[in-house]
Amino acid sequence: MTTQRFTRDELVARLVRAGELEVSGEDPAEAASYFDTERFRFHGPDGFESGFDGLNDYFAAVREAFGDRSIRRGIVVAEGDHLACQTWIEGTFVRAFTRSPAGTLPPNGERVVFDLINIFRFDGQGRIIEEWVRTDNRSLLRQLGAEAA
Repeated sequence: MTTQRFTRDELVARLVRAGELEVSGEDPAEAASYFDTERFRFHGPDGFESGFDGLNDYFAAVREAFGDRSIRRGIVVAEGDHLACQTWIEGTFVRAFTRSPAGTLPPNGERVVFDLINIFRFDGQGRIIEEWVRTDNRSLLRQLGAEAA
């Protein structure tokens, strides 16, 4: 375990800001400052793995497909260099979503909520170095208009 130089509240604040920047796309350089961009690993649903560039590509697709985006964090639990939290990313599905679990889907104009459970690991400099995500892809696909038979 890494010795942490940041308090729990500081890590939560960094996590909240990093999420806001990834969802809004407003300042990519600041967003990158909250990650160890060289060593970052993302572990997603269905065995999806990527580095920092893959995470950025995913959020670029979210920003392209969904208008009126927002992100909220819910319960946060901290232990050592890990934070676990509830996350909701919402947006109106207005353009094709190229990174859905079912591939590219056309917009349906509906409000979509990505309901996530995340676990983040931070390094000693307060940067996110690893993230695990779990979500209900069936619910997401239903909202995207791709409900399975």
